[in-house]
Amino acid sequence: MILGWFSKPVEVAVGLTGSIRHISNAEQAVALLTGQWRDAGSTQHGAALRACRRAISGDVAADDARRAFIDAAREARMLVD
Repeated sequence: MILGWFSKPVEVAVGLTGSIRHISNAEQAVALLTGQWRDAGSTQHGAALRACRRAISGDVAADDARRAFIDAAREARMLVD
């Protein structure tokens, strides 16, 4: 299975305390998107989930999925700049 490794990890704040997580690949991103996501169901969330799943299967470049994940994290106010 291809994990879809990102060229650079994405830092996001999760949970009530805002714990920082470093997401390094599409598999980790999918786990977060389907588990502890603040804005689940939004258009950006859905696009990131689809892109990351496709990166895992090798249909999409990992960094395209990374960009979609960043867009969703920014929308959900989870992205750490």
